[in-house]
Amino acid sequence: MENNIEENPFIKKFIRHFVLWITGGIAYFYIEIMFRGFSHYSMIICGGFCFLLVGEIGTDILYSGQPFYILKIMALASLVITTLEFFTGIIVNKIFQLGVWDYSGVKGNIMGQVCLPYTFLWGVLGLVCVYITDMIDRFIL
Repeated sequence: MENNIEENPFIKKFIRHFVLWITGGIAYFYIEIMFRGFSHYSMIICGGFCFLLVGEIGTDILYSGQPFYILKIMALASLVITTLEFFTGIIVNKIFQLGVWDYSGVKGNIMGQVCLPYTFLWGVLGLVCVYITDMIDRFIL
C-alpha cells in the first residue's frame, strides 16, 4: 500500500496550517522590528496563531456572500487578535515578567496588555491577513 502525502487530507491540512502560522508569525515579528526596533520570539507564536485563525475564519466570511463582509472580517480580526494578544501578554508580561510590551500609558487599555487604538489597527491588519491567506491558498498551496 503506497502512502502518498499529497493525497492525505490530514497532512495537506497540517502543511497549510503550518505555512499560514509561520507566515503570520515571521511577518508580525518583522513588522514589530520595523516599527518598534525590536521584537520577541513570543510574537512569532502569537502572530502566527492570529494570522492562522483570522485567515481561516476570514476567508470563510470573504466567500460567504454576506453583506458588509469587510466590516465583519475587521470586527472578527479585532476580537481574535486582541484576545490572543491579551492572553499572550498575561503569560509573557505578567506571569513570566518579560516586559515585552506595556500599554498602561495608552487610554483604553486593559491591564496594560491590550488597548483600544491597537484593537482598531488589528481590524485593518486582519483584513490584510485574509487576503494574504487567500493568495497563499490560490497560488502556493
